[in-house]
Amino acid sequence: QVQLVESGGGLVQAGGSLRLSCAASGISFRIVATDWYRQAPEKQRELVATITSGGSTNYADSVKGRFTISRDNAKNTVYLQMNSLKPEDTAVYYCRTAWSIRDYWGQGTQVTVSS
Repeated sequence: QVQLVESGGGLVQAGGSLRLSCAASGISFRIVATDWYRQAPEKQRELVATITSGGSTNYADSVKGRFTISRDNAKNTVYLQMNSLKPEDTAVYYCRTAWSIRDYWGQGTQVTVSS
């Protein structure tokens, strides 16, 4: 059974930093691509960053240069380092992966950036 568990969210002032973690069980992040998504109130869920099984990364234009996605294979954990946070980054952040035609999502972690 695949489970993804996010942590690291919280309240931070604009300009601050947070690091989100997504720990997996039942699957190895080394063999799948993993995404971070976010959903702000009354907005659609949007893709923030992706790391492929090979370690390549992609980012939404809105976070390029500020966010970094990375992976620790030994801990089977994917991270999202968020710097220079803005109030518009406020959202619930989810990690997601896919394996054998199924999508797997974590429960989400709230990030709130105050101005």
